[in-house]
Amino acid sequence: MTQTITQVAFIGLGNMGGPMAANLVKAGLKVTVFDLMPQAVAELVKLGANSAASANEAAANADVVITMLPAGKHVRGLYLGNAQADQQGLLDVVASHCLLIDSSTIDAASAQLVGQAAKAKGLEFIDAPVSGGTAGAAAGSLTFICGGSDKAYAMAQEVLGIMGGNIFHAGDVGAGQIAKICNNMLLSVLMVGTSESLQMGIDNGLDPKVLSDIMKVSSGGNWTLEKYNPCPNVMDNVPSSKAYQGGFMVDLMVKDLGLSQEAALASNSSTPMGALARSLYVNHARQGHGKLDFSSIFEQFANKNK
Repeated sequence: MTQTITQVAFIGLGNMGGPMAANLVKAGLKVTVFDLMPQAVAELVKLGANSAASANEAAANADVVITMLPAGKHVRGLYLGNAQADQQGLLDVVASHCLLIDSSTIDAASAQLVGQAAKAKGLEFIDAPVSGGTAGAAAGSLTFICGGSDKAYAMAQEVLGIMGGNIFHAGDVGAGQIAKICNNMLLSVLMVGTSESLQMGIDNGLDPKVLSDIMKVSSGGNWTLEKYNPCPNVMDNVPSSKAYQGGFMVDLMVKDLGLSQEAALASNSSTPMGALARSLYVNHARQGHGKLDFSSIFEQFANKNK
């Protein structure tokens, strides 16, 4: 592949950002990384990345900046800075040709605010949240759901193609975030429904693996049965068979479901299943399971008396 992008700044090296940045390094790009956790930076440096003392330093000479942060307030603060505290944001330090890609899952309003500020400075910005989990991040097979101009989307193809297998243009800035939370709301509903169905089968004497095989090729078939079975020891190499470690945390699903309900209120959308799924996941998190994978919702339906 002919590379027109050579310098990439990657800011935010968590469970998703770390392996995404690693794939860029392996592809031969010059990657400069920054994270508040020194160990995360050290892991990327071992692979060949350069480190920076700050996010602004990492971004100053980049052709592309990619950010992966926890919430909208972090994205706003990083890109826009704080004029009252005399703190510059990324928009104040990047080169005029730099493409800005935010792969965080945040509220659409925050993405649109940053996008408008970037446009005012003549910069191209896209929100590009991802789907595919930590396994997809490591394998370079993520789905990117982009919101931004046609020009920004075209510019992003090369670098996103290194980290993902599917790249979609959902619309203008903010559209990526809306599409992502619609997807995750549906995913939560599927995971809850699959969990309660499997447990009902178990309660009635069925082997969950046999039941899963039946439902996968029947009208109830869905992604959770095919790729991410929530019942322990039914499928290898998924969190449910690893004590629900790794994967996509319950706390993150709670965050995304909160965003989905905020969007539903703003658009007067009826989302009763999404609201119920959020309530179930909030309750699951309050029971101390927030750091487990979201498929651990299966435990809410397990018959503890058997």
